[in-house]
Amino acid sequence: MDVAHRAGAGWIGVVAGSMFSGKSEELIRRLRRAQIAKRKVQIFKPRIDNRYGDDHITSHSAMQIQAENVGSSRELLEKVRSDTEVVGIDEGQFFDP
Repeated sequence: MDVAHRAGAGWIGVVAGSMFSGKSEELIRRLRRAQIAKRKVQIFKPRIDNRYGDDHITSHSAMQIQAENVGSSRELLEKVRSDTEVVGIDEGQFFDP
């Protein structure tokens, strides 16, 4: 997909599927690709989801990537730095409405 790199431009990608379908693994793969491409990446996960630990996202196949724990969507927005190019969010359904 071609994406124009201009201020205010962007897109949202959603990884959806049933349980154990590889959603977290796909998210981790996309975020790693962004990191390899030297993009400024921030990764967040809801504080309530501590199944595999507090400071990383883990897939069922044991792939991991560092993530910042946040308690709400407002806290997440406040932590996104102005120079961040890619924001990864795992388990978005656990955040407040």
